[in-house]
Amino acid sequence: MSAPPVDYYAALGIDSKATQEQIRNAYKKAALKHHPDRVPADAPDRAQRTKKFQQINDAYYTLSETTRRREYDAARNQFHGFGFGGPSAAADDTSADEEVPRPEPGSGMPGGFPWSAFGFGGTAKTEADANQYSNEQFGSVFEEMMRDEGMAEGDNNSPTKTFWSIVGGVSGGAMGFIVANMPGAVAGAVAGNRLGAIRDKKGKSVYSVYQELEQPEKMRLLSELASKVFAHAIS
Repeated sequence: MSAPPVDYYAALGIDSKATQEQIRNAYKKAALKHHPDRVPADAPDRAQRTKKFQQINDAYYTLSETTRRREYDAARNQFHGFGFGGPSAAADDTSADEEVPRPEPGSGMPGGFPWSAFGFGGTAKTEADANQYSNEQFGSVFEEMMRDEGMAEGDNNSPTKTFWSIVGGVSGGAMGFIVANMPGAVAGAVAGNRLGAIRDKKGKSVYSVYQELEQPEKMRLLSELASKVFAHAIS
């Protein structure tokens, strides 16, 4: 018999009766919490975070579309321990130790339905594919969150001054500290903001710009965004 499917509801920390709005909100918070870019590139837990991030994206991809969710629910309910539409166990960090399943051809559930139809398994044949699809999916939601927090605007979701006040200041401030001059650090921060304004004129979306940032800037930006998103959830 095939192994039980990953509990995508638990991966997002939601009940199996969750609405689409609840699923989307849970995805935002889970993706921000576990995003690999929240830690340095050489961090010991980065690989674990990447696996967890893939699982969260597989979960959202499956549960955010009516037909995929219905097929997943039918398969999920056939396995012991998943119940019949009842509450899912809350997700915890230990689940990140599990590999995100990339089923072998021909593997499936009783009745012949392939597990590869769930998540990105049907198209992501390698870990690189899975990372690409996860990043692409996260990108659209990332830009939505950035707009909500005043860090993106316009039809192309271009970065705003608020965006550059965070990442531009980090970059410019670092230049100031390199010359070991505190006044220089302040001037560097201003220079960083101006540099951001120039780059912004290229018309790139905020996620495209984010992907070009250095790792420390990505960490800072995601931390700032997460603090705002979680603050809204609490208030």
